[in-house]
Amino acid sequence: MRPHVFVNLAMSADGKLSTKERRQVRISGKTDFRRVDLIKSECDAIMVGIGTVLADDPSLTVKDALLRKNRTDDGRDENPVRIVIDSRARTPVDADILHKGPGKRIVAVSGFAEPAKTAALSQYAEIQVCGDEQVDLSAFLEYLGTLGIQSLMVEGGGTLIGSLFAEGLVDELFTCIGNMIIGGRDAPTPADGNGFISEADFPSLALKDAQKIDDGILLHWTVKKKDNVQ
Repeated sequence: MRPHVFVNLAMSADGKLSTKERRQVRISGKTDFRRVDLIKSECDAIMVGIGTVLADDPSLTVKDALLRKNRTDDGRDENPVRIVIDSRARTPVDADILHKGPGKRIVAVSGFAEPAKTAALSQYAEIQVCGDEQVDLSAFLEYLGTLGIQSLMVEGGGTLIGSLFAEGLVDELFTCIGNMIIGGRDAPTPADGNGFISEADFPSLALKDAQKIDDGILLHWTVKKKDNVQ
């Protein structure tokens, strides 16, 4: 059984995750940062795509010392399992996600990944081969379920999030909308990739909550399951 998947993201008022150069932008404020750190500390695993690793070099660690202590007091690692979806094994071996903070790491690759690259990454993370040319997300999430991972937080980027929505693998969406316009037709959005052709294929959301946060607004959505999705 796959984990419960929730996407957490911050975007500008015009729906951009960062600039067209994929330069990281501070979209939300201190209150939202604390919220994200809290939900990160409560989940079993956190996942990003290779684009986010290459652009932002995140560590995905829990920042607050008390939250880390709460995890260890519960018999868990200080940080959730950190996961990179990386079909071609392009994660740099010196990436922060592989080195900062204790805890388990998993890099999911496809059969298309170069063996030398996966061997290098295997010194720092578990390598899970899943799929031929691209990572099979559905199968990989089922694998995470066998590890006892029940809650999975997804932080980006747009290609990964778009693929998860396309495969019906998202259960909840938290969107912090900041008070700026970034612009640019090539700037990344929350759901990039091929997109959907037919309205019948559009993922449908139900608004669960909306609240002002910092100088923006936080929207909490649940994903409506299609009739043919179990």
